[in-house]
Amino acid sequence: MRNLKSFVFNNCKLAFKISPLLICGFLFVCCRAENANRVLLSESQIAASAGAVNINDVPARELEKLPHIGATTAQKIVEFREKYGKFRK
Repeated sequence: MRNLKSFVFNNCKLAFKISPLLICGFLFVCCRAENANRVLLSESQIAASAGAVNINDVPARELEKLPHIGATTAQKIVEFREKYGKFRK
């Protein structure tokens, strides 16, 4: 009987020691999930600038007008678009 009481007592002490860690972990995970959703919403609400180019629709010669895009890169973008479909991101 004594062994059972000490076993239960030791397990209760352990549960009281661990419970604050579990609660803090749960709160941390919940807060991180809420912040992640806020970031995704704000990124999706960004408006396109006046000089924006839709890379899914323009030909290679229009892509060449973008900074750091030469003829080779523009052609690769068009080939990728034709092979795999439109860009999603």
